[in-house]
Amino acid sequence: GLARSGGRLFPPHLRCGSDRTHRALPPPACAATVPTGPCSDQGAWHSPCSHCSCTAHRDAQPTEAETVVWNQVNAVLEESQGVLAELQSYTGAGQEIREAIQNPGDLRLQERAWSAVCPLVAKLKRFYEFSLRLENALRSLLEALTCPPYPPTQHLEREQALAKQFAEILHFTLSFDELKMTNPAIQNDFSYYRRTISRNRINNLQLDAESEVNNEMANRMSLFYAEATPMLKTLSNATTKFVSENKTLPIEDTTDCLSTMACVCRVMLETPEYRSRFTNTETLLFCMRVMVGVIILYDHVHPVGAFAKTSKIYMKGCIKVLKDQPSTSTEGLLNALRYTTRHLNDDTTSKQIRALLQ
Repeated sequence: GLARSGGRLFPPHLRCGSDRTHRALPPPACAATVPTGPCSDQGAWHSPCSHCSCTAHRDAQPTEAETVVWNQVNAVLEESQGVLAELQSYTGAGQEIREAIQNPGDLRLQERAWSAVCPLVAKLKRFYEFSLRLENALRSLLEALTCPPYPPTQHLEREQALAKQFAEILHFTLSFDELKMTNPAIQNDFSYYRRTISRNRINNLQLDAESEVNNEMANRMSLFYAEATPMLKTLSNATTKFVSENKTLPIEDTTDCLSTMACVCRVMLETPEYRSRFTNTETLLFCMRVMVGVIILYDHVHPVGAFAKTSKIYMKGCIKVLKDQPSTSTEGLLNALRYTTRHLNDDTTSKQIRALLQ
C-alpha cells in the first residue's frame, strides 16, 4: 500500500540511501515522477500512483516557465534519433581499407579506400559536433532543475517536461555508447583516415577532406572516439564542470536531483505493480539506461561517489535490478558501471558491491 505523510502519498519503499540508511523520498505532490520510456506516451514522465490526488501529465507538456529551455533541448532531441539511426547503419570501410593496405602500390585501390572513408569521417564529425550540442542541452537542464528556491525533488515534480528531457538525453547517451562500443569500424576508419592524411599521398583528394575535417578537429575527434563511452564521458565532464563553475549552488542540489532520478527508476524496475505498466522491452531498457546514466553522473560529481555507504543511491538494489534482467540487454549497462565510474575501486566501496559487479 501507500504510506501517507504530511498529506503526501509515496511508496514506503521509495528509498534512497545506503544499506544502513534508507530514507523515504516524498516528492511534493505525486508519489514520484516515473519514466515510462518510448512507448505509447513518447517516454513521458508521470506519477505511478493511481490513487494520487493530483492529475499527472502523461505527455509532460512544458509550462510557460519551461518553454525556452524545453525548445532548446527539444531541437537537440529531435536530431538524436537520426544520429542513432546513422550510427546503427554504420558499416565502415573495412574491406576497402584492407585491400588498400595489402596493395600499397595500387593507386586505384588507394583512391577507392579514400573515397569510401571520407564520407564516413564526415559522418563521424557530425556525431562529434552533436555531442557538443548535447552537452549544452544538458547544461541548460541542470540549471533549470537545480536553481533556487526549490529543492531538486520539487523541481522534478514542477518541471516534469524538463525531467522527461533529461531522461531522454541519458537514454540516447547510453544507446549511442552501446552501439559505438560494439562497432570497431569507427576507430579503424578514423585511424586509416588520419594515417592517409599524414602520409600526404592523395593530394588532390586531401584538400577536400581537410576542409571538412582539419587537423585541430581531427585531434578533438580522435580523443572523443578513443573513449569507450564517448557520449557518457562528454556528459560526465559537463556535469562536473557545471558543479565546479556554480560554486554558490550547493553540490547536493545537483547530486540530489541525480539520486532522486536513480531511486525512482530503481523502484519502477523492482516493483511488480509499476513494472507491469511497461508495455515493451524498449520501455524497460529506457528505464535501465536512465538509472545507469544518473548513477554514473552522480559518481563523477559527488566527492565520495555513488558506491560509498553514505551515498544517497541504493547501489545494491540498482545493480540487483540490472542483474535480474537477461544479460543480453544489461551487460553493456553493467560494463558502464564497471568501467566508466570513478569510485568503484575506492576503499569506501563495500566488498558486497564489488562482488556484485564482478
